[in-house]
Amino acid sequence: MDPDAQNSIAGTDRSSDTRARILDAALSEFSSLGMAGARMDRIAAAAGVNKALLYYHFDSKENLYIAAVEMISAKIRDQSMAVLMKDVSAGERLVRTALNHFDRILAQGEFQRLMQQEMMRLKQGEEGALQIVVTRVFAPLFAMYEAIVVEGIKTGELIEAEPLQMHLAALGANVLYFMAAPVWRMVLPFDPFAPDVLKARRRATVEFLGKTVFMDRSHGAEVAARVLEDTPMPELPSTQHLYGRTNERKK
Repeated sequence: MDPDAQNSIAGTDRSSDTRARILDAALSEFSSLGMAGARMDRIAAAAGVNKALLYYHFDSKENLYIAAVEMISAKIRDQSMAVLMKDVSAGERLVRTALNHFDRILAQGEFQRLMQQEMMRLKQGEEGALQIVVTRVFAPLFAMYEAIVVEGIKTGELIEAEPLQMHLAALGANVLYFMAAPVWRMVLPFDPFAPDVLKARRRATVEFLGKTVFMDRSHGAEVAARVLEDTPMPELPSTQHLYGRTNERKK
């Protein structure tokens, strides 16, 4: 290969790596401190670049924020689509999607915190990035989910139900459990986000769907057991901010 071409490719690779490091640092900063609290100098330091190079890749804080949202949105969409397009029955895809959703909320806190911030910005009348997430993540995922429910009903695997209601039943419980964390801590006599409790809640979510959305409950129970067997619970970091509290992993 021509030396100039080799140098050009190497330069492109370095530029892509730098951009990726900046976006990772930005995602952490924005998800922790919000758009208003994030600092470009902290992002540059975390990415291991100077501010001049940061602004070379992203000419403003606003554009960097949008790029970070687009990056994590694409990641979430691709991971979720992979589950929705798995070569199994419609009912099993539905159950796997519910578990994937639970695990995503549990392990990918940056995306969840960004969504909470965007909801608050929308409520306050600010122009944010929520429409980007809806267009690139939630709308295509819901369309795919709706098609799966219709398919499952037509094949006789799933009970007859409105697709939206099935969506709310399968995924809405996950949202309620995590988003209402302060209330659950007041109501329940145990920590609802202790590792062993989360493991049990995760299993209960899948087993409940196996008993309620399938025409044949024995088949649903088999599906639930299979999904749990080959989908290990994601490992929590040693410290993770779970909806108002930092949980330490048991040694």
